Amino acid sequence: MKKFLQSITQAFIAGVLFVLPVYLAILLLLKAAKSLGSLVQPLARLLPEWFPAETLFSFLLVLVVCFLVGMALRTSLGKAARTRIENSLLQKIPGYGVFRSMTRQLAGESGESAWKPALAEIEEALVPAFIVEELDDGRFTVFVPSVPTPLAGAIYILTAARVHPVDVPFTQAVKAITRWGSGSRELVAAMQESRIPSLGLK
Repeated sequence: MKKFLQSITQAFIAGVLFVLPVYLAILLLLKAAKSLGSLVQPLARLLPEWFPAETLFSFLLVLVVCFLVGMALRTSLGKAARTRIENSLLQKIPGYGVFRSMTRQLAGESGESAWKPALAEIEEALVPAFIVEELDDGRFTVFVPSVPTPLAGAIYILTAARVHPVDVPFTQAVKAITRWGSGSRELVAAMQESRIPSLGLK
Protein backbone atom coordinates (compact mmCIF):
# COMPACT_ATOMS: atom_id res chain seq x y z
CA MET A 1 0.00 0.00 0.00
CA LYS A 2 2.85 2.35 0.86
CA LYS A 3 4.57 1.71 -2.49
CA PHE A 4 1.27 2.26 -4.30
CA LEU A 5 0.72 5.63 -2.60
CA GLN A 6 4.31 6.60 -3.31
CA SER A 7 3.85 5.69 -6.98
CA ILE A 8 0.65 7.75 -7.16
CA THR A 9 2.38 10.72 -5.51
CA GLN A 10 5.35 10.56 -7.87
CA ALA A 11 3.06 10.35 -10.90
CA PHE A 12 1.08 13.37 -9.66
CA ILE A 13 4.23 15.43 -9.05
CA ALA A 14 5.64 14.48 -12.45
CA GLY A 15 2.40 15.55 -14.10
CA VAL A 16 2.38 18.86 -12.26
CA LEU A 17 6.00 19.57 -13.18
CA PHE A 18 5.19 18.92 -16.82
CA VAL A 19 1.82 20.72 -17.10
CA LEU A 20 2.51 23.75 -14.89
CA PRO A 21 5.38 25.29 -16.92
CA VAL A 22 3.42 24.81 -20.15
CA TYR A 23 0.30 26.35 -18.60
CA LEU A 24 2.23 29.31 -17.20
CA ALA A 25 3.97 29.93 -20.52
CA ILE A 26 0.66 29.94 -22.41
CA LEU A 27 -0.93 32.15 -19.74
CA LEU A 28 1.96 34.61 -19.96
CA LEU A 29 1.75 34.77 -23.76
CA LEU A 30 -2.01 35.37 -23.65
CA LYS A 31 -1.58 38.08 -21.01
CA ALA A 32 1.11 39.80 -23.06
CA ALA A 33 -1.01 39.56 -26.21
CA LYS A 34 -3.99 41.07 -24.40
CA SER A 35 -1.92 44.00 -23.11
CA LEU A 36 -0.83 44.78 -26.69
CA GLY A 37 -4.37 44.75 -28.04
CA SER A 38 -4.67 48.55 -28.11
CA LEU A 39 -1.56 48.82 -30.30
CA VAL A 40 -2.94 46.59 -33.04
CA GLN A 41 -6.55 47.82 -32.97
CA PRO A 42 -6.10 50.30 -35.88
CA LEU A 43 -4.76 47.50 -38.08
CA ALA A 44 -7.36 45.00 -36.87
CA ARG A 45 -10.22 47.35 -37.86
CA LEU A 46 -9.20 47.02 -41.50
CA LEU A 47 -10.25 43.37 -41.48
CA PRO A 48 -13.77 41.88 -41.20
CA GLU A 49 -15.28 41.77 -37.71
CA TRP A 50 -15.70 37.99 -37.82
CA PHE A 51 -11.93 37.57 -38.16
CA PRO A 52 -10.07 37.54 -34.78
CA ALA A 53 -7.53 40.04 -36.11
CA GLU A 54 -6.79 41.76 -32.80
CA THR A 55 -5.93 38.51 -31.02
CA LEU A 56 -3.89 37.20 -33.93
CA PHE A 57 -1.92 40.42 -34.44
CA SER A 58 -1.28 40.76 -30.71
CA PHE A 59 0.07 37.23 -30.54
CA LEU A 60 2.27 37.80 -33.59
CA LEU A 61 3.56 41.03 -32.05
CA VAL A 62 4.57 39.14 -28.89
CA LEU A 63 6.45 36.60 -30.99
CA VAL A 64 8.20 39.40 -32.91
CA VAL A 65 9.21 41.09 -29.65
CA CYS A 66 10.58 37.79 -28.29
CA PHE A 67 12.53 37.27 -31.52
CA LEU A 68 14.00 40.79 -31.46
CA VAL A 69 14.99 40.46 -27.80
CA GLY A 70 16.62 37.11 -28.56
CA MET A 71 18.56 38.62 -31.45
CA ALA A 72 19.66 41.54 -29.27
CA LEU A 73 20.91 39.15 -26.57
CA ARG A 74 23.17 37.47 -29.13
CA THR A 75 25.16 40.68 -29.63
CA SER A 76 28.15 41.55 -27.44
CA LEU A 77 26.25 44.42 -25.82
CA GLY A 78 23.22 42.21 -25.22
CA LYS A 79 25.33 39.43 -23.70
CA ALA A 80 26.96 41.92 -21.33
CA ALA A 81 23.57 43.30 -20.30
CA ARG A 82 22.17 39.80 -19.76
CA THR A 83 25.16 38.80 -17.64
CA ARG A 84 24.80 41.95 -15.53
CA ILE A 85 21.07 41.37 -14.97
CA GLU A 86 21.60 37.69 -14.16
CA ASN A 87 24.37 38.36 -11.63
CA SER A 88 22.59 41.22 -9.90
CA LEU A 89 19.01 39.96 -9.87
CA LEU A 90 18.09 36.65 -11.47
CA GLN A 91 20.73 34.52 -9.73
CA LYS A 92 19.00 35.32 -6.43
CA ILE A 93 15.86 33.52 -7.60
CA PRO A 94 15.87 29.88 -6.39
CA GLY A 95 16.20 27.45 -9.27
CA TYR A 96 17.04 30.08 -11.87
CA GLY A 97 20.52 28.67 -12.53
CA VAL A 98 19.13 25.21 -13.30
CA PHE A 99 16.37 26.64 -15.49
CA ARG A 100 18.89 28.81 -17.37
CA SER A 101 21.18 25.86 -18.04
CA MET A 102 18.31 23.73 -19.36
CA THR A 103 16.98 26.48 -21.64
CA ARG A 104 20.46 27.15 -23.02
CA GLN A 105 20.90 23.44 -23.74
CA LEU A 106 17.53 23.41 -25.52
CA ALA A 107 18.68 26.43 -27.53
CA GLY A 108 21.76 24.47 -28.62
CA GLU A 109 24.39 26.58 -26.88
CA SER A 110 27.40 24.26 -26.81
CA GLY A 111 29.26 26.40 -24.27
CA GLU A 112 26.88 25.41 -21.49
CA SER A 113 28.64 22.90 -19.23
CA ALA A 114 25.68 21.88 -17.05
CA TRP A 115 23.01 19.34 -18.04
CA LYS A 116 25.25 17.48 -20.43
CA PRO A 117 23.66 14.19 -21.60
CA ALA A 118 25.27 11.04 -20.22
CA LEU A 119 24.73 7.38 -19.47
CA ALA A 120 25.13 6.56 -15.78
CA GLU A 121 25.81 3.17 -14.25
CA ILE A 122 23.10 2.47 -11.67
CA GLU A 123 23.42 -0.99 -10.15
CA GLU A 124 23.85 -3.32 -13.15
CA ALA A 125 22.29 -1.05 -15.76
CA LEU A 126 23.00 2.01 -17.87
CA VAL A 127 20.41 4.77 -17.51
CA PRO A 128 20.03 8.08 -19.40
CA ALA A 129 21.13 10.96 -17.20
CA PHE A 130 22.29 14.57 -17.23
CA ILE A 131 25.48 15.83 -15.63
CA VAL A 132 24.57 18.67 -13.26
CA GLU A 133 28.06 19.49 -11.98
CA GLU A 134 31.51 18.07 -11.32
CA LEU A 135 32.68 17.98 -7.71
CA ASP A 136 36.15 18.93 -6.50
CA ASP A 137 37.06 15.29 -5.91
CA GLY A 138 36.25 14.31 -9.50
CA ARG A 139 32.82 12.81 -8.83
CA PHE A 140 29.73 13.94 -10.72
CA THR A 141 26.31 15.05 -9.59
CA VAL A 142 23.89 13.56 -12.10
CA PHE A 143 20.15 13.86 -12.55
CA VAL A 144 18.39 10.68 -13.65
CA PRO A 145 14.97 11.66 -15.04
CA SER A 146 11.84 9.61 -14.74
CA VAL A 147 9.98 8.33 -17.80
CA PRO A 148 8.30 9.84 -19.70
CA THR A 149 8.54 13.18 -17.82
CA PRO A 150 12.15 14.41 -17.74
CA LEU A 151 11.35 17.19 -15.27
CA ALA A 152 11.13 14.73 -12.38
CA GLY A 153 13.65 12.15 -11.25
CA ALA A 154 16.44 11.40 -8.78
CA ILE A 155 19.83 12.89 -7.94
CA TYR A 156 22.95 10.72 -7.68
CA ILE A 157 26.56 11.51 -6.82
CA LEU A 158 28.70 9.02 -8.74
CA THR A 159 32.35 8.45 -9.44
CA ALA A 160 33.66 9.45 -12.87
CA ALA A 161 34.05 5.80 -13.83
CA ARG A 162 30.27 5.33 -13.56
CA VAL A 163 29.34 8.41 -15.60
CA HIS A 164 29.76 8.30 -19.37
CA PRO A 165 29.15 11.63 -21.16
CA VAL A 166 27.66 11.22 -24.62
CA ASP A 167 28.18 13.65 -27.47
CA VAL A 168 24.56 14.07 -28.52
CA PRO A 169 22.28 17.13 -28.50
CA PHE A 170 20.35 17.80 -25.30
CA THR A 171 17.08 17.61 -27.21
CA GLN A 172 17.94 14.14 -28.52
CA ALA A 173 18.50 12.83 -25.00
CA VAL A 174 15.22 14.37 -23.81
CA LYS A 175 13.41 12.85 -26.79
CA ALA A 176 14.65 9.36 -25.88
CA ILE A 177 13.26 9.82 -22.36
CA THR A 178 9.87 11.15 -23.44
CA ARG A 179 9.54 8.27 -25.92
CA TRP A 180 9.94 5.61 -23.24
CA GLY A 181 13.53 4.85 -24.21
CA SER A 182 13.06 4.75 -27.98
CA GLY A 183 16.21 6.29 -29.42
CA SER A 184 18.54 5.08 -26.66
CA ARG A 185 20.48 3.22 -29.34
CA GLU A 186 22.03 6.53 -30.41
CA LEU A 187 23.07 7.29 -26.83
CA VAL A 188 24.80 3.93 -26.46
CA ALA A 189 26.50 4.34 -29.85
CA ALA A 190 27.78 7.78 -28.83
CA MET A 191 29.18 6.34 -25.60
CA GLN A 192 30.96 3.54 -27.46
CA GLU A 193 32.42 6.02 -29.97
CA SER A 194 33.88 8.10 -27.16
CA ARG A 195 35.67 5.00 -25.85
CA ILE A 196 37.39 4.30 -29.19
CA PRO A 197 40.78 6.06 -29.22
CA SER A 198 41.40 8.18 -32.25
CA LEU A 199 43.84 6.65 -34.70
CA GLY A 200 46.61 8.91 -35.91
CA LEU A 201 48.55 8.42 -39.10
CA LYS A 202 52.28 7.97 -38.65
